[in-house]
Amino acid sequence: MGRIIFILSILFSTTFFGQKKEEKPEPKWKIHGRFAFTFNQSSFTNWVSGGENTIAGNLNVNYDFNYKKKSINWDTRLITGYGLSHLSDKGFRKTDDRFEINSILGLKSKGYWFFSFISNFKTQYTTGYNYKVEPKVEVSTFFAPAYLSFGPGMLWKKSDNLNLNIAPATARYTFVNNTFSGQFGVDEGKNTAFSLGFNLAGYFKFNLMENIEMENVLTIYTDYLANIGNFDIDYQTNIRFKVNKHIKMQMTFHTIIDDNSSSKVQFRQLFGLGVNYSFHEKVTY
Repeated sequence: MGRIIFILSILFSTTFFGQKKEEKPEPKWKIHGRFAFTFNQSSFTNWVSGGENTIAGNLNVNYDFNYKKKSINWDTRLITGYGLSHLSDKGFRKTDDRFEINSILGLKSKGYWFFSFISNFKTQYTTGYNYKVEPKVEVSTFFAPAYLSFGPGMLWKKSDNLNLNIAPATARYTFVNNTFSGQFGVDEGKNTAFSLGFNLAGYFKFNLMENIEMENVLTIYTDYLANIGNFDIDYQTNIRFKVNKHIKMQMTFHTIIDDNSSSKVQFRQLFGLGVNYSFHEKVTY
């Protein structure tokens, strides 16, 4: 874990001490929306080496809302996606299922620093199953679990593509339904768990090459009330290759370390070529 945090700290600090001259933000909203659909298909007929017919599709909708006016900075990010694959003999399987809203409200302090207040909510849309056992077993569903976090802190923001927020007193609520009571850190017979801890959140996006973009999203959390010193880590990397205006290839690497949801490191990797629509809008007043 120490190596992971060391590498990530280098990523987020590469331009930390760069530009010294402060730029005054214009009073305006900036909205960036991205819609992406990825489709994969494989078919086999009398194929000697074997194989299963597969159809898969992923839909992702992401929005960034950035507001700047005088000493106020407000960033909100909506991340949502859903994907399914169909295997000829096994039926449908989920490949992606995510709904998340992040918001940071900042009040200018000095230089690139802001007094901040963060809020985060995340859950999923549909039921997830463990297919390794027969019959299959439900392991999660809509709002089970769901996480709500909020708290004051300090935001260092050099640009919309590079920021780091430190929140040493972050409250986090975990919600489950009756079926999953006793799981995800919630006590048996209850539907809610409360924790108070330290939260570190960072965002870094840059161009590896002219048509290749790399996006890094990191969250680290440790609970003061239980298992202090035990870190939950959520780190996602998106690498986008631009073919033309509407065709992009994307690779996603997503790692989660959370003892309350799994004793093992969770890892998700996606790769696909699909249709992409992106737009930018500025509202000045």
